Order: sequence, then structure tokens, then C-alpha cells
Amino acid sequence: MLKHRPARDGQAVETLIGPHVTIHGDIHFRGGLYVEGRIVGKVQAEDGAAAMLVLAEQGSIEGEVHAPVVAINGRLEGDVHASEKVELARHARVHGNVHYKVVEMSAGAQLTGRLVHVDAAAEAAAEARARPEPRLVVAGGS
Repeated sequence: MLKHRPARDGQAVETLIGPHVTIHGDIHFRGGLYVEGRIVGKVQAEDGAAAMLVLAEQGSIEGEVHAPVVAINGRLEGDVHASEKVELARHARVHGNVHYKVVEMSAGAQLTGRLVHVDAAAEAAAEARARPEPRLVVAGGS
């Protein structure tokens, strides 16, 4: 029998990947996704959908993650792209870059990669586009 999982950040858990399940392939979801098993592939929330991914302590993901809200307490190998919030709990083990708007990191969480603030990255890209390209002028005579 499936135990009821409480809502987190106003998002009810609608889909559970149990501890004895391994999925090879990409997953597209909306709503709440709770992972206790293993995913080998990309995990992607539908564009514009309210979505939250929770990776439990015993769960693991090998692939990129894209979701508005991501809560990690397990092992993740790949980049995380959270348009709203990332929570790295005590047992989180992340090997990849974390792109975030808001980040919460508990003591004990481990990150092997970079924290990249999405607004700062967007500003840097806009500034780079606004700068004029350097031009090389070669003067020579014959």
C-alpha cells in the first residue's frame, strides 16, 4: 500500500518512483515527482507547469534535471536547473553544476560542481552581447 506523501511547498506528490524501480530513459512530468529509486536519463518538468522534484535519500539520478523546484537528499550526477528553488538536504550528493534562483543547503550536503545563480548568468550573457566585438585592423602597405 502506498503511503500518502505530504505536500511540499504547496505541491502535492502525484508520482512516486519506488525504491526497487530503475528507469532508463528521459522522464517528462508535471506536479510532484518523488524519487526513491534510480533514474538513468534526463528528468524534465513540462514548460510552464507547476512542478517539483524530490530525490529521497536512497534515490539516485544520473542525468540532467530541469524543474522549477528541486529538493535533493540522495545522489545526483548531472546538472540541476531550477528556475525557482533548490534544496540540498543533509544527505545530498551532487556531482554537477546547480543553476538556481534560490538555494537552501543543509550542513552535510556535498556539491562537486558550481553554484550558478540564474539571474547573474543571464545578466552576464546580456552584458557580453551588449559589448562591441573587438576588431582587428591590419594596416599594411605594398
